[in-house]
Amino acid sequence: MLQFGNLDESTNFLDQQKEETGPVTIINTFVAPEGKEDEVVAAWTDDAEYMKKSGGLLSVQLYRGIGGSRLFTNVAVWKTTEHLRAAFATPEFASHLAGYPVGTVAYPHLYQKFAVEGICEGE
Repeated sequence: MLQFGNLDESTNFLDQQKEETGPVTIINTFVAPEGKEDEVVAAWTDDAEYMKKSGGLLSVQLYRGIGGSRLFTNVAVWKTTEHLRAAFATPEFASHLAGYPVGTVAYPHLYQKFAVEGICEGE
């Protein structure tokens, strides 16, 4: 079963979802148990297929660490936090969490595009 951790102890992922805003990007880094990388990819694929059907998911991409890394990072853009909450609140999504191998830890966090004048594009 998937376990959750926080990268920023001052900002809990569940609290972030209470914000009424959008679009939002969830960046979720997974640490796969040694030797279970293929199982993590299979579980993530099931999750992603469900999320694509749930409505509100604009884009999704999985990244894999190189050089023997056991890290995977999911980057998904949602129309709003409401769409994300609705997808996460279903029993079907909860059942997907059990598909991850024991010892898999996820570190989800929500972001919005941020413009730095002269360097980054604005919204």
